[in-house]
Amino acid sequence: MSVRVRFAPSPTGFLHIGGLRTALYNFLFARKHNGVFILRIEDTDQTRAVEGALENLIQTLTWCGLEADEGPMIENSKPQTLNSKQVQNPNVKIIERGNFGPYTQSQRLNFYKQYAEQLVEQGNAYECFCTSKDLEELRKRQTAAKQTPRYDGRCLMLSKEERTIRKTKDPYVIRLHVPEKGSTRFEDLIHGIIEVQNHDVDHQVLMKSDGYPTYHLANVVDDHLMNITHVIRGEEWLPSTPKHIILYDAFGWEAPQFAHLPLLLNPDKTKLSKRQGDVAVEEYIKKGYLKETLINFVALLGWNPKGDQELYTLDELIQQFDITKVNKGGAVLNHEKLDWMNGSYIRKLSLEQLRTIAVPYFPPSTKNEFLDAVLQTVGERIKHFDELPALTHFYFEDPTYDSSLLVWKKSTPAQTKERLHALLDFYTTGDIPWNAKRLEEQTQAFIAKKNLGVGDTLWPMRVALSGEKNSPGPFEIAAVLGKEKTCARLQKAHEKLSL
Repeated sequence: MSVRVRFAPSPTGFLHIGGLRTALYNFLFARKHNGVFILRIEDTDQTRAVEGALENLIQTLTWCGLEADEGPMIENSKPQTLNSKQVQNPNVKIIERGNFGPYTQSQRLNFYKQYAEQLVEQGNAYECFCTSKDLEELRKRQTAAKQTPRYDGRCLMLSKEERTIRKTKDPYVIRLHVPEKGSTRFEDLIHGIIEVQNHDVDHQVLMKSDGYPTYHLANVVDDHLMNITHVIRGEEWLPSTPKHIILYDAFGWEAPQFAHLPLLLNPDKTKLSKRQGDVAVEEYIKKGYLKETLINFVALLGWNPKGDQELYTLDELIQQFDITKVNKGGAVLNHEKLDWMNGSYIRKLSLEQLRTIAVPYFPPSTKNEFLDAVLQTVGERIKHFDELPALTHFYFEDPTYDSSLLVWKKSTPAQTKERLHALLDFYTTGDIPWNAKRLEEQTQAFIAKKNLGVGDTLWPMRVALSGEKNSPGPFEIAAVLGKEKTCARLQKAHEKLSL
């Protein structure tokens, strides 16, 4: 049987970094086995739906290069450019592709109703008429008795006649009838053999009183009808899998193979949460992380190919991916490694690619020639593109700084003022080719000839031009600024020391 996998998110907000990993592992598994990658939208909880979330989700996946073979997608989608500002385009048309649609669960309610009624007729499910108040009182009693809160199956005791009468006047849900005896056993591709005693499995709600299915019923029905062969999802769904296996058995269907991915963790080993850092993929895109970086980084959260290689293309990840080699333990989100990886990818870009990405982070009127010159001075220092305004502001406006910053180590303000005056005189009276290489050669020769001291002279020069403790070298900055602006800033620094 051909491999068919699905990524099935809920449209409740931006795509979580953990969701991206789930989508990526499904995508890699499908491509590795020449299978089909499906996008299915699980929106049965209408109270949590967020307007625009579906469009954002599909655009983000498309930007990452993870376009589905079946399911909702952007009409006439093309590979995105490297410019992350293009990701959020609200004027997109969503279409569906594939023979098993619709792929949005709110449009498939007739399927779930049909199969829920079948379960009731078979005796594998039953109507429950308990109110919210009834369930809350049950929970309180069980908690007081130090029992695990779960439904006690009281409506299972109702006669068929009583159910028929109450269905005409009382709201109800449909619950799974879990066998009282025995156990449910399955093999997880990551966690191995798992067996749960049936008396520990809750009588899960399958259909809500509003006619919408819960995740559990819709998930099983759709996976069967869409011929899903492997379910690769987050570890949080591992406790629910016995319920799903019971449903497959009740329908007489063959269950897919399961693989539950480990949790993503904060550096302190707590579960990844918004309170301790960014979790939405969109936030990483806004910060200027490349899609190649995000795919590479996320792929290695819980799985590593053999060897010491750190940077992988998508094709290399596909070739080497092995779901059975995914770690059982949680994977820590290491932002230092993410920054290192993004910097590595940035330095692989051509100047034209670098400029294409960088343009939105600079003033709109910036000319390409000037932008190229600026980027060449900071290219080795960029970790993510939203740093660019802070790294390059002094190219576009006169820097502000305290005069004490101009003084190098054991030098004095008076000595620093002399060095700046000497540089000004050298640059204004000399005929120096104004490029970084020649500026450095001739300035170093001048410093040596006059015995001025390299640090005593070049430190105040760099601060005068950038206003920063850390910046590109003084000759790189001077070459970009030009002779006139360079001399003007040296003069301003000299005047600061005169106050």
